[in-house]
Amino acid sequence: MGNHVTTPGAAVLLDHLRIPDDLWSHENMRTALGTRDIGAVFRLLARHTGASQTRIGAAVGLEQGYISRIIAGRKVTSIDVLERIADGCGMPDEARMTLGLAPRRQAYRPVMASRPPGGQSDVPANRSWHDDVRAAAQLWKGDVNRRDMLRQAAFGSAGYTLPALRWFTAATPQPVAQEGRRTVGQPDIDTIREVTATYRRLDNQYGGGHARDNVVRYLHHEVTPLVTEGRYEPATGSRLLAAVAELTQLAGWQAYDMAEHGRAQRYLTHALDLARAADDAGLGAEILAAMSHQVTYLGHTAAGVDLARAARQTAQRAGLTVLTAEALVMEAHAHAAARDERACATALHRAEQALDRADRSSDPQWLGYFDEAYLSAKFGHCFHALGQHQQAERFAVRSLRMDERYVRGKAFNLALLATIHARRGEADRASAIGAQALTLTTQLRSARAVRYLRDLQTHLTAHRHRPAVRHFITRVDAALGRRR
Repeated sequence: MGNHVTTPGAAVLLDHLRIPDDLWSHENMRTALGTRDIGAVFRLLARHTGASQTRIGAAVGLEQGYISRIIAGRKVTSIDVLERIADGCGMPDEARMTLGLAPRRQAYRPVMASRPPGGQSDVPANRSWHDDVRAAAQLWKGDVNRRDMLRQAAFGSAGYTLPALRWFTAATPQPVAQEGRRTVGQPDIDTIREVTATYRRLDNQYGGGHARDNVVRYLHHEVTPLVTEGRYEPATGSRLLAAVAELTQLAGWQAYDMAEHGRAQRYLTHALDLARAADDAGLGAEILAAMSHQVTYLGHTAAGVDLARAARQTAQRAGLTVLTAEALVMEAHAHAAARDERACATALHRAEQALDRADRSSDPQWLGYFDEAYLSAKFGHCFHALGQHQQAERFAVRSLRMDERYVRGKAFNLALLATIHARRGEADRASAIGAQALTLTTQLRSARAVRYLRDLQTHLTAHRHRPAVRHFITRVDAALGRRR
């Protein structure tokens, strides 16, 4: 990403299916599309490409088990799912219209990475902001109705490649204005922002699982009518979409915190599209950084670096130096997870320099968490990943000089410090600090907080003969359930 948009991650995604150009015009395929028999479409794809259900699922972003049920006869009626399948398969406009979907001005194909160098780039089509709003509204509706499609959504780091391409290559956004049934004004936008701030505070204090369902219901029941039926002029429309993008990003972050990674990916992708439609580069940089955070957490370090660099370039375009520092920290963490010590050190040094010259007086509210304690925690994670335990401990201790309202963040930082002590063989000290992290984690609904404690428990297993360690492990099992 960044200056080079054809990334290794893109090649992984786009090489999933090599579909013959003439397959879409076969009589059997046209019949399957016309009757929306997606099971038959998948069977034809498998027959003509040799693709497994897993490869088809990876291309369209659905779990293999869900693909299997579709092939066995499960009907697909959601427009959002049909759009995802059409986009993932690179259907040409004629096939899309046969399926009952709107055409794209320039459909992108999964084989674009295999085109010869210098050939015409097949970047994603320029979508209108109306398309982005409709797609997001479909997601919120499906989530509220607990559709099986969302529960089965597969995560793939390469699934962020096309949204990032859209972010960098799409044409200048169209004016966000429409004639609707009700007037939308600044009070409506302020309400969305206040709701977002409230739920963000609850997310930090109680974890992503505490209020995520409420956020999604608010998006579906309150926000959808505003964006789809409202009447607003361009300046108001852009502010409206930016506010909606921020709340959509929060819903994705909450899903990530609950280890619902496919669902989180869907929300972050739509949030980025909405931020692009609103022409909000700062928010776009924050969303790209969140994507980097997620993929690095899941071990996809190359994608983590790419997305962090995309966030940095976007932050520089927005003129937000503190966001540039955040993006550099995300890049450093991805380098550390990949054991690239030199690249990590360079990114950390640049992050410190950027933060030193940043003017924090005009920070957007969603950037309030990024402070010295947060930066110290990221430094601690980097040095921990590199096995530099003394340095890691120094920054982990510093990270605990933090705002006490960030309960989840404190649980993370305590777990980090405890794990560093465990890695240094200081088992009793690790158990004592781990007990503090456990106390906070039991107040949270956060799969990430649980994972950090489980990782600590694993590190301490070799010291189970020590009474303090045995007591801690017993407490963890009692609070979180015995590990299977």
